[in-house]
Amino acid sequence: MLNEPVSYSITESDTVRLVQVTDPHLFADLEAQLLGVTTYQSFSAVLAMINQANHGQHLLLATGDLSQDYSPESYQLFANTVKRVPVPCHYLPGNHDDARLMNLSVQGDHVFGQQRIIIGQWQILMLNSTLIGKPGGYLAPSQFTLIKQAIAQAPDKHVLLAMHHNPVLVDCAWLDQHCMANGEELIDFAGQFKQIKGLVWGHVHQALDRQVLGQFGPIKLMATPSTCIQFKPKSAHFALDGLQPGYRLLDLASDGSIHTQVYRLAGDEFSADNHANGY
Repeated sequence: MLNEPVSYSITESDTVRLVQVTDPHLFADLEAQLLGVTTYQSFSAVLAMINQANHGQHLLLATGDLSQDYSPESYQLFANTVKRVPVPCHYLPGNHDDARLMNLSVQGDHVFGQQRIIIGQWQILMLNSTLIGKPGGYLAPSQFTLIKQAIAQAPDKHVLLAMHHNPVLVDCAWLDQHCMANGEELIDFAGQFKQIKGLVWGHVHQALDRQVLGQFGPIKLMATPSTCIQFKPKSAHFALDGLQPGYRLLDLASDGSIHTQVYRLAGDEFSADNHANGY
C-alpha cells in the first residue's frame, strides 16, 4: 500500500528549490578521518557554505552514505549537524549505511526518512537502491511499483527521482562495477512517464550532468560531489581528485524544467591523501 507523502505548501507556480548533500561518511568520533579528510569538519564546512550562500532553499536532500562506521552516534551526529541549515532534511540510505539503524537513529523534527515528498508542482521520490552487505546497488521491484503508484496518485505533478547509486556508468572502471545493476532498466522505465523529469544521486563522489531522451522528452541525469573525499573522473583504477567537497542546487520550475548547479568549497583544506589505493 502506498504511504502518504510528506507535503509542503508553497504557491503552485513557485519554483521548488532544493539543496542536495551526499556521502558525508560521518563517524561517531568527530576527529575521525577518511583518507586524510576529517569528515565531520568537511560536512560542517559545506553546510556553512550553504547558509552563507543564502539560496532560499525549501528542502535539503541527503542521498546516502551518511555514516562510515555504522554507529548510532554517527547518525545522531548527522541529524544534529544538518539542522544548522534551517529547512527540513529528507534522507535515504547508501551502501555504507545500515538502513534500519539509520531510521532508528536519525531523530529530530527536521529530518525525514519517508520516500514521497510533494511540494508545489513536484513530487520527489526518495528511492532505496541498496543491497545489504554489497557496495553495488539494485532497484528492487517494490521501488518500481512505488514510482508507478506515486505517479498514478498524483499524475499532475512533475517527478524527480533521488537515489544513492548511479544508474548510468560514469566511465570509472573501478567505480562502475559498483553501480546500480539494473540502472538501464530504470532509465528505460523512467522514459515511459511524461512526469519524470530528472534523476539525481550520490555514490560516485564526483559531479556529472547528462541527459537522456525519453518518450516524452529529455530527462536530466545528475551526480553530486561528496561532502568529504572526491573520486577522480574517468579513472580506470581507484584515484582521488584534488577538487574540494561540494553540494548541488536544484531549481524545479513549475513547467517541469530543472536548472541546477554544483558548488564547491574554495581552497584546499579538505584535500584527501593521494597515496591511498582504496577505502
